[in-house]
Amino acid sequence: MGPNPSWAPPPPPPAPPSHWRGRRGRAASLRLPPPLAPTSLGWGALGFLAPLASPTMEDGRKESEGPYGTPQKYDPTFKGPIYNRGCTDVICCVVLFIAIVGYVAVGIIAWTHGDPRKVIYPTDSRGQFCGQKGTPNENKPFLFYFNILKCASPLVLLEFQCPTTQICVEKCPSRYLTLLQAYPRQQDLNYYKQFCVPQFDQSKVKSAAEILKNGDCPAMLTPSKPLARRCLPAIETHKGVITVGNETTFDDGHGQKRNVSELVEGAKKANVVLEARQLAMRVFEDYTVSWYWILIGLVIAMVLSLIFIVLLRFLAGIMVWIMIVMVILVLGYGIFHCYMEYARLRGEAGSDISIADLGFQTDFRVYLHLRQTWLAFMIILCVVELIIILLLIFLRKRILIAIALIKEASRAVGYVMTSLLYPLFTFFLLCLCIAYWASTAVFLSTSNEAVYKVFNDTACVAAGQTCNPETFQSSNVTRLCHDARCQFAFYGGETGYHKALLGLQIYNIFMFFWLANFALALGQVTLAGAFASYYWAIKKPDDLPAFPLFSSFGRALRYHTGSLAFGSLLLAIVQVIRVILEYLDQRLKVAENRFAKFLMTCLKCCFWCLEKFLKFLNRNAYIMIAIYGTNFCTSAKNAFFLLMRNIIRVAVLDKVTDFLFLLGKLLVVGSVGILAFFFFTHRIKIVQDTAPPLNYYWVPILTVIIGSYLIAHGFFSVYGMCVDTLFLCFCEDLERNDGSPERPYFMSPELRDILLKGNAEAGKSEAQEE
Repeated sequence: MGPNPSWAPPPPPPAPPSHWRGRRGRAASLRLPPPLAPTSLGWGALGFLAPLASPTMEDGRKESEGPYGTPQKYDPTFKGPIYNRGCTDVICCVVLFIAIVGYVAVGIIAWTHGDPRKVIYPTDSRGQFCGQKGTPNENKPFLFYFNILKCASPLVLLEFQCPTTQICVEKCPSRYLTLLQAYPRQQDLNYYKQFCVPQFDQSKVKSAAEILKNGDCPAMLTPSKPLARRCLPAIETHKGVITVGNETTFDDGHGQKRNVSELVEGAKKANVVLEARQLAMRVFEDYTVSWYWILIGLVIAMVLSLIFIVLLRFLAGIMVWIMIVMVILVLGYGIFHCYMEYARLRGEAGSDISIADLGFQTDFRVYLHLRQTWLAFMIILCVVELIIILLLIFLRKRILIAIALIKEASRAVGYVMTSLLYPLFTFFLLCLCIAYWASTAVFLSTSNEAVYKVFNDTACVAAGQTCNPETFQSSNVTRLCHDARCQFAFYGGETGYHKALLGLQIYNIFMFFWLANFALALGQVTLAGAFASYYWAIKKPDDLPAFPLFSSFGRALRYHTGSLAFGSLLLAIVQVIRVILEYLDQRLKVAENRFAKFLMTCLKCCFWCLEKFLKFLNRNAYIMIAIYGTNFCTSAKNAFFLLMRNIIRVAVLDKVTDFLFLLGKLLVVGSVGILAFFFFTHRIKIVQDTAPPLNYYWVPILTVIIGSYLIAHGFFSVYGMCVDTLFLCFCEDLERNDGSPERPYFMSPELRDILLKGNAEAGKSEAQEE
């Protein structure tokens, strides 16, 4: 049969508009679908979503696979999360089990060898604890230094140990006294003997010089006060003059008069490790008197978050706009308060000192008396306020569509109300991980043995060498160095176990990250499965399973423990590398190698970005695991390709909702934080006398702020996971179905209506542009 002369090839499709080509570079190479009526429920009905519609043939068949995979095809049997599924990533599940068994073994070994008393109690020169019950030093809680002047030696900074004899005593000395003064008088000598070594026997010595030569007693006593269970000179100032026991000079026990400034220098070096402990003790005191008020603040944060979530369920649109306005007002009040404090300090003495000149102070209240502090706070709040306002201006149209997604999430949460309680279970698992990691780390760090070293007053070749106190007197060191002493230096060890302690600590940190990420992953998969069951139910809530949350939790543990272990393992490896880089960066700070610092900064930045990307990828992979039951790699690939096929939707819908949830967290934290600030600084007149006296009022305030954020994050994380799950299901729904009676959408009519409205507005704006 010959060719039909009336046949002609179809005209080529019209070129896409220029603004379409700008939005997607492949527009010219794709066959575009015919335009749809504005009232249609097809791809054209989605307005701004149309540029990323899946390219289809005119007969409805999918085109060949693109660079981001093949879009999902219509499947009449697909009704949501698949129930007939198998175990995934079994090898990772086995590896996790073996790692947990090893982690338990490390904990048992640490608890067997460790001794936390080494952290709590001071240790004398024999390695014995002061004040420990059941020991000879039970009634001697304080550590006394024979010669506090030797604590000014640089050796203190190198080995954190004073090169002088240290003993445990019942109380610190309260007066000046030298051995030469006390020896002739029995009453003074009896007082003096309580500061001599326990084995001191006066009947075996003939003179004070012999006692000093043997090192049995200190040459002098100075008035002292206990600080962190250490006897340190009782330093005071009178009209700018430093005194110890109302004296400016003292006798060093060898017939020389010395200035008390030398005692001050020795006390400073002896206190080099104790300043942090003193700060910790004051912080602990603040917690003991304010803990119930902190709990009340956290309860208020929980109630506010719960009220906000409940109102969001019924009044999503109104609550979002109220939240936006309230965040702007709270930040505005913060700016106003900072300006008022800045203006109030004008002209006050010392308020114009810069923070750099002041340096670091453990009492943070000092900084609040500087104008520069309030100026910095005001600038920071102004920048944050400006950023939020600009984002709201540019995203004003997208916020309306994001509100529709939040309303849909509110309905899903309303049908699965138990999801609001699930963060408590995740929090419990994280507390277990933190408690096990912290206790294991403490026991590992205190499982060393007492190490003794040679200390001497003059130059000696054996100085700094390890020694045995039981055999030291008969060793060659005493012949080479007559004034040498075998004294406790620190806790360490030379056995294989002690050499492996660093590796065990790294393993402890690694397992903490792995198990913590696994607990978070389990929560994400559980919530994703429950919310996916809601989305893919045609008749909501009739088609929902009886207990969607528990069903999803059971599927996650039974079939996908290996996949969760795989995803959390990848994240844990990156986090451990970041910890190691931070440690190396701290060690390199003393070096002046600029290239090394630049390289370290680049590595830290790269691994930070990698961690953020893995968290994003894992989160979406877990959603695909909850829906399809595929292994981790397949789920991650499918989720990534699905997001790349809908990259504009990701920016427009998903990230705008994340921004709105962030504003909600800021609103809760800001409200509770301002309330805590006014309460703990005694600025609320009604309860002015109720607020407890504090060393640092920033301690409970920061605790309330951090706790409030964690609580708000726990509640909003449920909404965030719901939005992310609904978003991926929404994208799949658009690829699988076209809104026709044969292939209806699973999305709710309310969500469909807002998208139709968005399409009409987008169509008008595009017509005006053309």
